[in-house]
Amino acid sequence: MEVLLGIQGKDFVLVASDALAITSIITMKRNHNKTRKLNNNVLLMFSGEGGDTVQFCEFIQRNVQLNGIRRGYPLSTKAAANFTRVELADSLRSRHPYQVNLLIAGCDPETGVPELYWMDYLASLKKLPFAVQGYGQYFCNSTLDRYYRPDMNLEEAKALMKKCVNELKVRFIVNFSDFVFQVVDKEGIREITIE
Repeated sequence: MEVLLGIQGKDFVLVASDALAITSIITMKRNHNKTRKLNNNVLLMFSGEGGDTVQFCEFIQRNVQLNGIRRGYPLSTKAAANFTRVELADSLRSRHPYQVNLLIAGCDPETGVPELYWMDYLASLKKLPFAVQGYGQYFCNSTLDRYYRPDMNLEEAKALMKKCVNELKVRFIVNFSDFVFQVVDKEGIREITIE
């Protein structure tokens, strides 16, 4: 019942995640952070089984940071996405595969080129201009298809994100009271509010 949203703009990626930790029909927590900062310009968002998500994403976070220390420069968004895909694919061949769905958002700190990757628990990786994980895809994909433009500025993307969140609040049975909104751009990762 989790929702992850991402919209790639002209020089940024705007992402949103619900703040609920749900197990079956029970809400465990209302301020759950479903993101991990891989480096200054790459953000990993996750949904799935509780233990799997935390363990896998912290493993990815630490290894991407270690890789940056060893090489002397941080991994690009594409490199981080491919590294994550390989690790998730390797876990599929083990006895205990991770049940994790991901969005990876990033922006090149020098050129300002944004990237958004969608990955499911079977390690399928796809670069997309907008992406949704979870039940939100049934409600938000049509809105994103209709209103998305590749040259959107941040204010236009915020308005589109607000439409998607409102659609979820009106039509979906689960009450998503809080969403966490973040922007990834050439300056880094920052949390924003959308009224």
